[in-house]
Amino acid sequence: MTATDRTSTTVLAFADHRLRPMQAADSGRILAWRNADRIRARMFSDHVIGEAEHARWFTAALCDPTAAYRLYEHKGRPIGFVSFTGIDRHNRRCAWGFYLGDEDAPPGSGSAMGLLALDDAFGPLSMGKLCCEVFAFNGPAIRFLKRLGFCEEGRLVRHALKDGALQDVVLLARFGDPWPEDRPALMSSVFQEA
Repeated sequence: MTATDRTSTTVLAFADHRLRPMQAADSGRILAWRNADRIRARMFSDHVIGEAEHARWFTAALCDPTAAYRLYEHKGRPIGFVSFTGIDRHNRRCAWGFYLGDEDAPPGSGSAMGLLALDDAFGPLSMGKLCCEVFAFNGPAIRFLKRLGFCEEGRLVRHALKDGALQDVVLLARFGDPWPEDRPALMSSVFQEA
């Protein structure tokens, strides 16, 4: 889970932003984004991904019934990636992750992408709970998630090796029940009209 939010006091036009399903043509773009140093630095799996490894993942991802992958677009230009994985329809929960792929994403893009992802998760995907794991050293991502209504559920101490040291991992969750009440204020804090 990474967050490279470019928040600002600028209010964005809702119509300029959308999430769309990942498509076969997105493969190269996603690989380039995922291999960027600034993205890998906050990922659990941070090695450079080769073409063959990516092709195996991408082919499986396109038909995985327990996952949904989205590209975030600003004015028709893909600039970010959202994943919903481990979708459990019985318990109505899944894990999510996202990142802005383009370094020159417009201010506020991270917030816009996050809100559209919540709309997707608690709308069409019908999830009741989103879960995520974030390295404890990634304070900006944790603060960002809390602004979106995530709460800390726990901490896994010295849980994952990163840069030669065992790091703590923070467990966060966002519940769908309050989304209809939370949505208007959150959306209006980012978008002109939603």
